[in-house]
Amino acid sequence: MNNANILIVDDEPNALKVLSAILEDASYNVYKANCVDKAEELISTERIDSVITDLKMPGRDGMNFFNYLNTKYPDIPVIFLTAFGTIDSAVSAMVKGAFYYFIKPPDYVKLKAILAKAVEQRKLKSEIAELRSQLESTYGFSNIIGKSPNMEKVFKAVEAIKDSSTNVLILGETGTGKELLAKAIHFTSRRHYKPFIAVNCAAVPRELLEAEFFGHEKGAFTGAVSRRIGKFEEASPGTLFLDEIGDLELPLQAKILRAIQEKEIERIGGSKKIKIDIRLLASTNRDLKKDIQLKNFRADLYYRLNVIQIKLPPLRERKSDILLLVTHFIDKFSQRENKHISSVTPEVMKIFLEYSWPGNLRELENVIERAVVLTKKEIIDVRDIPSEIKKGIKGNGSGEALKSLKEMEIETVINAINAFNGNKSKAARVLGITRKAIYSRLKEFNGHKIPKK
Repeated sequence: MNNANILIVDDEPNALKVLSAILEDASYNVYKANCVDKAEELISTERIDSVITDLKMPGRDGMNFFNYLNTKYPDIPVIFLTAFGTIDSAVSAMVKGAFYYFIKPPDYVKLKAILAKAVEQRKLKSEIAELRSQLESTYGFSNIIGKSPNMEKVFKAVEAIKDSSTNVLILGETGTGKELLAKAIHFTSRRHYKPFIAVNCAAVPRELLEAEFFGHEKGAFTGAVSRRIGKFEEASPGTLFLDEIGDLELPLQAKILRAIQEKEIERIGGSKKIKIDIRLLASTNRDLKKDIQLKNFRADLYYRLNVIQIKLPPLRERKSDILLLVTHFIDKFSQRENKHISSVTPEVMKIFLEYSWPGNLRELENVIERAVVLTKKEIIDVRDIPSEIKKGIKGNGSGEALKSLKEMEIETVINAINAFNGNKSKAARVLGITRKAIYSRLKEFNGHKIPKK
């Protein structure tokens, strides 16, 4: 891999000179250090893709440096150069995770081949880390917008249980973001690199649900022309999310309970027990305790699922989050539609704050998406809002003056930036908008004191 950055650490000037010349000839960017202290200084300021280090050096030796790298930069592959007398140390380093070792003087052709593999490994690890970061930014807490007390309780609960294997029951009305929360739990947990499988129990035809959950063998029933893996098996060893589990019929509830208890399933038409290792998350918009009394839901399954319960508040109970959500959705759909829409008018915001939002976040998102698509202006006004929203509001009998949207935005953005000591990137993540959008807002807020970072 050309242009990779290689750090060579050796106290012998001639060895350092020869190896650096060979690697530079192979188009590597070479950094040189004649002692461990200098090497640590370089690695803290430069992005190093691989290290080639002598083992025996005055003062702190190569093994000392390797231990430092293992603690601070575990993804950087380390190749050792060693004399015959220290081969045991080199073998010990290999056991601890060193990439390779060479006896001095090395076979330079082989060293270049091994180095290329080390650099490729570093590249792959970086790409995996980036993908994980993208997943976390897409499905992690930063994508769940909210600063209201009700949402703060949700965040604290999830932070406490995310790395556990305990079953979690998520309660909330339709449109409150139950699946988004389930994804955040998974993608910020220790299982984040394993499968996340979601099944909407209310959307799959009843006669197909058992096969959907447990799979089937070829010929198990008419139409089963090949073996199919079910969702329980597919999710192992990751997370299975059963959305709207309250809609399941009793016979299937019994089979799911058995799978949870025994940690194994059988495909339809099969006799082999298949072990599963899953974390189970479930959600419902129903009152399961009432369904238990009506004998529509099994009490034993409820107690299996309800080890940890998290309740997502409806939008009408977290109206202080509406401005953040509106800003987030405007930015999201403006980018998609390649438009430059900055906000909504104070009149629209007044309507949004007075409306009860029976469809919760999903309804608000749909309203903003529609407005962004249809408007030809840079600010969404009352004419861009569906008539049923305007008809559904109640009078605000409080008599209190409503702040303008711009004032509310100024206050929210400044508070977020101050909360993170002027760090606009962190403020943007909390507000659910892009860093670019933060700067756009700051330009509009000309005259207000904003901390610099």
